[in-house]
Amino acid sequence: MGTIWVYAEASGGKVASISLELLTRARQLADTVEAVVGGDGEQVAAELGAHGATTVHATGDLGEGLAGPAVASAIASAIEAGAAPDAVLFGTTYDGRDVAGRLSVKLNAPVITNIVELEQADSALVGTEPVFGGTVNVSTRFNGSGVGLFLVRPKSFAAEESGGGPAAVSALPVPELGATGAARVVDRFAEESSGPKLDEAGVVVSGGRGLGEADKYSMIEDLANLLGGAAGASRAIVDAGWVPYSHQVGQTGKVVKPDVYVACGISGATQHMVGMKGSKNIIAINKDAEAPIFGIADLGVVGDVHKVLPKLIEALQARG
Repeated sequence: MGTIWVYAEASGGKVASISLELLTRARQLADTVEAVVGGDGEQVAAELGAHGATTVHATGDLGEGLAGPAVASAIASAIEAGAAPDAVLFGTTYDGRDVAGRLSVKLNAPVITNIVELEQADSALVGTEPVFGGTVNVSTRFNGSGVGLFLVRPKSFAAEESGGGPAAVSALPVPELGATGAARVVDRFAEESSGPKLDEAGVVVSGGRGLGEADKYSMIEDLANLLGGAAGASRAIVDAGWVPYSHQVGQTGKVVKPDVYVACGISGATQHMVGMKGSKNIIAINKDAEAPIFGIADLGVVGDVHKVLPKLIEALQARG
């Protein structure tokens, strides 16, 4: 395949992990990989180049404007001017979906969403997307001649450096947006957190309905802290209001692929397993020996989490 563009999201001069994952896969599929950035390209040129991008098309400072209208309009203008890539990859994030949706309208082109794998067949990209709660995979491709737009789920690929030097920075002009670009960000609020991020942690400890009550979630947090990991949750206890949505692991939450995933009091609904079944080692603790989670666990502990977790926490504390 000729050229793939990757919409690269960045904050504070650091590229989002999903964007590095997409660059890694793109360079395995295309002859040329280029990145698109809504903001200053110079700040991220080295990191993007190290992961395979030869060029960074940057809009420049967007001020307090939203990324979606500006980036989508800029990409559409470049494509209409004759600089069309074969495909554009976006991460399934808030900004990624915003840009992809707006670009879809501007180009009058569909988007293949929820992709977990990308392959090349007959000089075209084929996306694999799970359906019916992740129980069936469907392969989808475009049969037209336009630019292919793909939304890819985080952690579908591993981010790896290519050894390349800093990418060349090219200006990507943003056309006049009119009323579309009138919205402004007037304030920002960052959720306070400590320790590794859930979707980047090497160890994730998640709790489910088997904990019984919201106060028992503290055991999950204590165990995660002792293991140097992050605390996660099933949709059931997020919906119940025990923990924030940012902790949710699953099809409608975060996709995680840690070295160790510990599921505590989680029965293993398909919705949850879609978000963590790619973990290298899965440990399940559940008093129901028939719980579906044991079907994918590398180590299963049939026992009451209210007895097992305190003993495990005590043992880890004793080891210092």
